[in-house]
Amino acid sequence: MFSHYNLARLSSRLFIPSRTWTPTLSSFSCGRRLASTATAAKPKVAEVAEEEASVRYDLTEKDVQRLNFQRNIGVSAHIDSGKTTLTERILFYTGRIKDIHEVRGRDNVGAKMDSMDLEREKGITIQSAATFCDWMTTDPITNETDKYAINIIDTPGHVDFTIEVERALRVLDGAILVLCAVAGVQSQTTTVDRQMRRYNVPRISFVNKMDRPGANPWRIVNQIRTKLRMPAAAVHVPIGVEDQFRGVVDLVHWRAIYNQGNKGIEVVYDEIPSDLLDLAKAKRQELVEQLAEVDEEIADLVLMDEAPTNVVLSNAIRRATIGLKFSPVFLGSAIKNTAVQPLLDGVCAYLPNPAETEVNAMDATKPASAPPVPLSPAADAPLVGLAFKLEEGRFGQLTYIRIYQGTLRKAQTIYNVRTGKKIKVPRLVRMHSDEMEDVESIGPGEICAMFGVECRSGDTFGDGGVNLTMTSMFVPEPVISLAIKANGIETPNFSRALNRFQKEDPTFRVHIDHESKETIISGMGELHLEIYVERMRREYNVDCVTGKPRVAFREAITARANFDFTHKKQTGGAGQYAKVIGYIEPILSQEEMQEVTSGKEAQTQVGAEGEEVKKDKEFINDVLGGSVPSNFIPAVEKGFYEALEKGTLSGNPITNCRLVLQDGGFHIVDSSELAFRLATIGAFREIYRSAAPVILEPIMKVEVVAPVEFQSQVIGGLNTRRGTIIDSEVRDDEFTCVAEVALNDMFGYSNQLRGSTQGKGEFSMEYKNHMPVLPNFQKDLEDAYKKTLPQAKK
Repeated sequence: MFSHYNLARLSSRLFIPSRTWTPTLSSFSCGRRLASTATAAKPKVAEVAEEEASVRYDLTEKDVQRLNFQRNIGVSAHIDSGKTTLTERILFYTGRIKDIHEVRGRDNVGAKMDSMDLEREKGITIQSAATFCDWMTTDPITNETDKYAINIIDTPGHVDFTIEVERALRVLDGAILVLCAVAGVQSQTTTVDRQMRRYNVPRISFVNKMDRPGANPWRIVNQIRTKLRMPAAAVHVPIGVEDQFRGVVDLVHWRAIYNQGNKGIEVVYDEIPSDLLDLAKAKRQELVEQLAEVDEEIADLVLMDEAPTNVVLSNAIRRATIGLKFSPVFLGSAIKNTAVQPLLDGVCAYLPNPAETEVNAMDATKPASAPPVPLSPAADAPLVGLAFKLEEGRFGQLTYIRIYQGTLRKAQTIYNVRTGKKIKVPRLVRMHSDEMEDVESIGPGEICAMFGVECRSGDTFGDGGVNLTMTSMFVPEPVISLAIKANGIETPNFSRALNRFQKEDPTFRVHIDHESKETIISGMGELHLEIYVERMRREYNVDCVTGKPRVAFREAITARANFDFTHKKQTGGAGQYAKVIGYIEPILSQEEMQEVTSGKEAQTQVGAEGEEVKKDKEFINDVLGGSVPSNFIPAVEKGFYEALEKGTLSGNPITNCRLVLQDGGFHIVDSSELAFRLATIGAFREIYRSAAPVILEPIMKVEVVAPVEFQSQVIGGLNTRRGTIIDSEVRDDEFTCVAEVALNDMFGYSNQLRGSTQGKGEFSMEYKNHMPVLPNFQKDLEDAYKKTLPQAKK
């Protein structure tokens, strides 16, 4: 029997942001307005609306009990910070695996979450992998034990596979941000931080590799505050440093924690060592001061010069973390099996459960401007689930789905909200990396996978009770392309593989170049495309040959140019006639363009907040007096956007262009939409050269980490590639260099870096913006493009 005492104890642990809190069962109900009719023409309609609006999906006692002990977390970080190693320890200590295997283990087994052969060979994570485990926590005040169910998604660190992090964070309630105790905040850490903010994911930070020489957790905490602009403070103090690291001091519950026994499986609590007391007191005071800046209750205690109790401090950390105002920083070493269990306790204590995160959906029957509908993780509510990842499994398509509301059952009939298709769920499984466990049903707040359901990544599923759709995830644009063809005779497996990869990965694009008739694949980087080519060889037995990498160049105009163009064509019978007068001009200055060409991300974020979005292409109709009939204006606009698809300098898309239509002419018989569309394209092509067009190339932010003795070679290598050094930092025996380099100059850099640093240097890069190319390079690009054109067009 679920007693009132237990319910009160559960309720006291839950915190729902932006709501008035009273620890009663009704606190867990989330009202949902089904019909919003401010005024009604007939009293009956008003009554129906009122009746529908009163429908509430209250959380039952069973829901409260289950959700309180449920956590959905992701493990994210820069390359080689120890994400997969940490996840391996979490699975071992929770009893999900019987033994620990390393990422590049000598036993040829590899880490559980790196199930793909390529991942084990290269020692990197390529695909995000989901698993689940149970963790028993002991309350430090009452000594009572509670069992938590944790869903974990281990994500890649390479920017090439950033979509895997993107879609994982889209469906998770919390995350562990892993940082290296030596390297600290790196380039991909900043990208992951931006993704967490995009989806409002609370995070706890874990400073890993505390056993490494040069480990300095206090510098890392300061970097989180300054570089990531996130208030943070350590909740641990290390006991011993570098190779002497053997445990941590828990500043919240004021005790020392050691790992003993085989592989650190035994957790021992003890008194704080006397030589660390002063440091621990200072760091606890720092924790209180940081919390006082973001939490009113702690701020009041500080003002009254009172010290918060352990319980008050713990509750404040939870409130501030869930409220996205603070990140508690844990310390440990996954490879040395030290302080991983306290991190698991922190996940349960400080990260939110599914009832504490505000989740909204859009009503598909209403316009996009309609207010969002809040969802409630009640098991009896109508089903709402989001398909966030697709995989081709042995038994057909495997669709990973997060259930936000209602219950999904095996053999249940569900609806795809986007297509309206009815689907029966043939098989429901819970994933443990590449293993699966059949289940009969999955409740709200859970992550599972279903077989045999055709859909796209980002589709919403319901049971027909409501017509709600979830917002999709952000998908970055590809920055690099390769020409690809089968080595020898092309088999059906070639197109089958490309279609599968394109469906699974939204950042992987395939198209046929109409002029060269080549198959072009596009992605986020050299490694990204290299992995897919290798997978085609292994999984589909298709050996491929790739051409020279093609960079996503763009074109832009830099000056205004006027046009006055007449399109005439007489072939007997009704002909074609259209006249357009106006001008084209650049929308943004060079400085503004640098900000906006960072891709759609900036536009998406700004637009989401309701501010005016800076466009990079725009059509304005300034025609007065009906010289161009209004029904032909859309044809002019369509012609303009069609002309932007391919510039005449290099055949790349044109950006930063505005067309203003001022006047024109038409014929009562011969004018048509086609004529005005062709007239606009002709006018644009005719005056394009007069608008001083330039070719833009993608600029990458490159971060190189190498031993300090190779500093001059690394900087020299970047200079030879026309790189601009932005920042460099030397610490202990290694240095970090940040530079901006054109993507076109980065090909083959990994081999050069390995050669100049004896294989000890590593680098990562991410897209920054597009910038004009040098004049001599522009001429080369134009000449190369002219050679590909048919003789008639030159």
